[in-house]
Amino acid sequence: MVRIKERYLLVNILYPTELRSKRGVPDLVLLNAPTTDQLTPGALIRALRAEVAINFGDYGSGAIEGGGLSIKYLSPATSTFILKINRPYYRLVWTALTMMNAIPVRDGKACIFRVIHVSGTIRRAEEEAIRRARALCIAVQEGHDRKLEDPLGNIFGQPVRPPRRAKQAAINATSTETSVYETSDVEMEELSEG
Repeated sequence: MVRIKERYLLVNILYPTELRSKRGVPDLVLLNAPTTDQLTPGALIRALRAEVAINFGDYGSGAIEGGGLSIKYLSPATSTFILKINRPYYRLVWTALTMMNAIPVRDGKACIFRVIHVSGTIRRAEEEAIRRARALCIAVQEGHDRKLEDPLGNIFGQPVRPPRRAKQAAINATSTETSVYETSDVEMEELSEG
């Protein structure tokens, strides 16, 4: 028997148009503002299916219908939801979410749907949602209460890995041999003749 594999997408709804709109409220809080209670899983699924149909036509619509698309968790307070889809089609849904630019309710605010985690199990998606909510609370408490010069600079967080330039410089300093790619065509002809 073959098991049907699925993907769970953890999606965060961000409101960049709200930045710098209220005095005394940190930009980090405004960016992650609560979503309206009018947003329901059904409205979100309908909007997502429409966006897939616009971007991918009949192929996308058929894939989504047979792909088991469903909302497993929706929290308007944290502007977060978990979406379930069959594994072969999760990229279609991800693309459609990226193209959506407003909350799918009447007079919905402009927003960004950001996929922040893709998982094979709902448990891992839930754990990531909890970890991110805690990190957001700690960031607000520990001094991100000022207005940012680059308001969208903290959306993607700090890079975990060190920059590659330092590593490449160390490799170049230890390597004294000339690479095959650094030689010219004339030098290559001389090497092949002699």
